[in-house]
Amino acid sequence: MSRKIEELRIKIFADGAEKASMVELASKPYIQGLTTNPTLMRKAGVTDYAAFAKDVLASITGKSISFEVFSDDFVEMERQAMLINSWANNVYVKIPVMNTKKESSAPLIKKLVEKGVKVNVTAILTVEQVKEVAAVLSPKVPSIVSVFAGRIADTGRDPLPYMEEAKKILASNSVAELLWASTRELLNILQAEKMGCHIVTVTPDILKKLEKLDYDLYTLSQETVKMFYEDGEKVGYKLYEA
Repeated sequence: MSRKIEELRIKIFADGAEKASMVELASKPYIQGLTTNPTLMRKAGVTDYAAFAKDVLASITGKSISFEVFSDDFVEMERQAMLINSWANNVYVKIPVMNTKKESSAPLIKKLVEKGVKVNVTAILTVEQVKEVAAVLSPKVPSIVSVFAGRIADTGRDPLPYMEEAKKILASNSVAELLWASTRELLNILQAEKMGCHIVTVTPDILKKLEKLDYDLYTLSQETVKMFYEDGEKVGYKLYEA
């Protein structure tokens, strides 16, 4: 039996940094939040971080948006986090799980949640990191723990055991949500939902594939054959005996 997008139990967050796309996706009922990061912003040509963020926040007020700090120094990270947090009530501040020197961000995360800052801890790839983060989160301040399942899979490892263990670790904190990050294909959304993730981040290119959720495979086969045929016709390929 086919499922509708709206029937998915997992929260779908759109991941990107193109304002027009973000606003359009935010208008869709099945998109419950949005995320971005410095890499996506650079690729989108964003040069003024604050101006871009405030412009987006002026247009999107009813759904959460995660904006990331971009310093490697924890004192400066804290300053940036407090500033970002002040922009709007629907903001989550993304904090990397460590800096480039491999120093843990846990002390900073603890300070921020004690100040009531909603954090989205990002770039997590190990169970040990989840444990470290979970230990400093508050049961009174909403938070997101972003485990990069797609990047785990990129190393040839099955991400499901990692995600399932992360879910167990966070189970005692009712306001901490587990997020399946770095989604690679539509199937990942269903995998994340099945194992009980609260949130999955999805890029616009994969979101376009949602229309093929439970799509008839025979019809897809025929459409694929048609695509190959029509592309051959457009080029005008010919084969002759040598």
